Amino acid sequence: MGGAICWLFRLVLLAVLAVAGGTFIPRPLFAPGEAALDAAGSRRILVLSNPIHTDIAVPLNDETRAAFSFLGNAGIPLTASDAEWLIFGWGGRAFYLETPRWADLKPMPVFRALTLDSSVLHVDVAAHIPEQHPGVQAFDVSSGEFTALLGFIAGSFEEQNGEVTPIADAAYGITDRFFEAKGYFNALFGYNTWTAAALRTAGIRTGLWNPVPETLKLSLALYN
Repeated sequence: MGGAICWLFRLVLLAVLAVAGGTFIPRPLFAPGEAALDAAGSRRILVLSNPIHTDIAVPLNDETRAAFSFLGNAGIPLTASDAEWLIFGWGGRAFYLETPRWADLKPMPVFRALTLDSSVLHVDVAAHIPEQHPGVQAFDVSSGEFTALLGFIAGSFEEQNGEVTPIADAAYGITDRFFEAKGYFNALFGYNTWTAAALRTAGIRTGLWNPVPETLKLSLALYN
């Protein structure tokens, strides 16, 4: 019994050290030279957090409508008069599709999340998002960094015959859709690690490993 408790203590300690190291060790380790920002060339992006996962919101303008025109063809209302933001989130297929609310939690999506699952991208549009909300972090990036971020996001879609693949009848509401995505999902390298990788392409530093929203939020606040 004592040996089991000792091993459990070691596992908990290892997990704590891993989360702490993943948060407080920056990635990249050394801050890159800051890209020149000016009023005309900078772009505002948002990181949206909830207790489970994080999303990236980019401004919905002529540039992003052109970059993601294929989403308009798939049913995303890119030209809606009140739409100001285009929102992306990457995650596990079973958990994302079958758990829109905590009340919908079922054993199989949890099992798939803890082992290995195929991935999907969730895309939505939004009207005004108040930056004062505790689940919102805002960053200004250069035009080149913004282009790199858009390229990372676009490159995360799985394509068949040169076209993205919407998942039939998969949505939370009337403005969002799910799409097949590249890569495989695991809870240790999932929603939030994808967000962090995307942000790093835009010159934003994150923690070394951020599997949950709170550690990602903290590392973003520490290093940017």
